[in-house]
Amino acid sequence: MQRLIRLAILTAILLPLALASAEAQEPRFDTWFDNKTMRVDYFHTGGFGKEIFGLDRVVSDGPWAGSRTRLVDPTNLGKYLVEVIDHRSNRLLYSRGYASLFGEWETTAEAQKLHRTFHESVRFPWPKKTVQLVVKKRDDQNAFQQVWSTLIDPTSRFVNPADIKPIGKVWTLFENGPPSEKVDLLVLGDGYSASEIPKFHADAKKLVDALFATEPFKSRKKDFNVRAIDLPTSESGIHRPRELRNRRTPIGTQYNIFDSERYVLTLDNRAMRDVASGAPYEFVEILVNEKKYGGGGIFNDHATAAVGSGFADYLFIHELGHHFAALADEYYTSPVAYQTGGSEHPEPWEPNVTALHDPANIKWKHLVTSGTPLPTPWDKETFDKHSYAYQQKRREMLAAGATEEQMDQLFREVQAWDTQFLASQTHAGKVGAFEGAMYEAQGLYRPEIDCIMFTRDEVGFCRVCSEGIERIIDLYARP
Repeated sequence: MQRLIRLAILTAILLPLALASAEAQEPRFDTWFDNKTMRVDYFHTGGFGKEIFGLDRVVSDGPWAGSRTRLVDPTNLGKYLVEVIDHRSNRLLYSRGYASLFGEWETTAEAQKLHRTFHESVRFPWPKKTVQLVVKKRDDQNAFQQVWSTLIDPTSRFVNPADIKPIGKVWTLFENGPPSEKVDLLVLGDGYSASEIPKFHADAKKLVDALFATEPFKSRKKDFNVRAIDLPTSESGIHRPRELRNRRTPIGTQYNIFDSERYVLTLDNRAMRDVASGAPYEFVEILVNEKKYGGGGIFNDHATAAVGSGFADYLFIHELGHHFAALADEYYTSPVAYQTGGSEHPEPWEPNVTALHDPANIKWKHLVTSGTPLPTPWDKETFDKHSYAYQQKRREMLAAGATEEQMDQLFREVQAWDTQFLASQTHAGKVGAFEGAMYEAQGLYRPEIDCIMFTRDEVGFCRVCSEGIERIIDLYARP
């Protein structure tokens, strides 16, 4: 007993010291950085299993809006990891995990047939001295391995410290404090003509209100600032290649990414970043002025949502889940551009999906409802039968030229069935491991039977997804 008491006392003494030591390892912002944002633009090229990085330019991207105390990323999220290292001492000064368009494209069938190049950026505080920029990528075992490195001297004539003249008018939806102490969300509009800018303001307010009516964003609203930029286009709408409805918009948002008809992103990264540099931001969501259902989201890159869809609120929140917290899609019956059907699955780095190789140590073990079996049984056969029948009907309706209103009605019918069916399952409302997730019907598992990352049902984020979101909020909003 005395030994246990001594151990408890020793732990009480050493644990605070260990935590203080960990805090001390964080670089002091004012020692290593100036209050500016350095943006490194690069070309990401590859195909046939190869991958090449090429430097484009190094520019100033406005004042630094990120945290000054959480410079090193502890989350272990992202397919890629950027590190900024002091060249003289080799000390790690800054890091962030992220995903990319190239990282998604290389999982498509097209990547085995041809080469493509994508423009990408990494952003970090402006270093006072020469740094080594290192990009790492996960290998087959999900360990990070270096894939690119370059030296950056902030005083070099090849580094441009001038800020670009703001493009578009910046306005504030709400502000709760200095950018360095808050999560800064930037809302851009694409496809809004000059006469439709008031509509953009109304759309932005409506969707931001919907986001902050959803937990955990609702409870953490005080930790956010939300700004927007007016960006009028010459005509209404964005580029829709399948309908031959062609547009050239300021930030290049378009449907049909990776030839997936409702996948919406921008391929014009430089244009988007130049526009976004006019306001403090960590996260960017683009509202596209279209009725056609569509959206997209890439972790620490950008997200999009079609504002005219009957499910615009869902699209805005779901896609921000990808971009903001690296949440994976939990659905598996919808058609996607990515190659699927693998017989073996390494443990995903995304926080809300598991391969369940070790049920006793599942990554969300602390949230599993007591007494819930792993894997968790549910009537997957009935759900799959209904869902695949719906997908077939959806394809037929699209081929027949169904209107967006007709498609929205189909979505509402499916939503009603899914909500009732999933809520009726024995383990509904419990955290476990439900098979079917991340485009795979077998071998991958989601935490709860329903979630906004699984269906369009009005159930919000499950507890695992909510915890993942709060972890990112803490990364940027902690004093």
